[in-house]
Amino acid sequence: MESSSTLFFLCDLQTRFRPVIYEFEHVVASTNKVLKVAKILGCEVVVTTQKAKVLGPTDPAVNLDSLGSLHVATCDKTLFSMLTTEVETILKDRPAVKFVVLMGIESHICILQTALALIAHPAKYITYVLADAVSSANPAEIPIALAQMRAAGVIVTTSESLAFQLIRDASAPEFKAFSNVIKEEKDATAKAVETLLGRAGLERSAL
Repeated sequence: MESSSTLFFLCDLQTRFRPVIYEFEHVVASTNKVLKVAKILGCEVVVTTQKAKVLGPTDPAVNLDSLGSLHVATCDKTLFSMLTTEVETILKDRPAVKFVVLMGIESHICILQTALALIAHPAKYITYVLADAVSSANPAEIPIALAQMRAAGVIVTTSESLAFQLIRDASAPEFKAFSNVIKEEKDATAKAVETLLGRAGLERSAL
């Protein structure tokens, strides 16, 4: 896995869903950590919203502005999968992309359908889902969705594990900045993993 061939997908993390999504704030915290890592390593990020005219924009707590040009686009959709015509064009324009990493909501709907579409795509994208950066309104849905994705060939992992897969080497020139992010986010990471993976039963059922 290399940063130059990795694209991050952030799915429908909109303010309107904040009151109903299980531990929404921890999903945002994990997402923001990943965005910091993406910026350090130069990974691009594609964002979607679900019917933004009705459901509003991406939650302002998600620090997309920090990405600059690495924030490729925010694409509105009605499709549950993120693979809209617009997103398909973004992928087509980036033939070097081999790995796609999914974050956002909901685990058993848009994340699941996106993951399955990526696995079935002619380009055969190697697809990762970050278990501490996804959630659903009903937490009992999450481990079932992750199990289905794993059975289909999706790699279910955590934000910190994936981040270290991308940096690969402590001698990398970006490692100091990377290490600072990991240290700064240590407490938030522990809370997100404990809450989203532990209390929802994910560590037993899906990981």
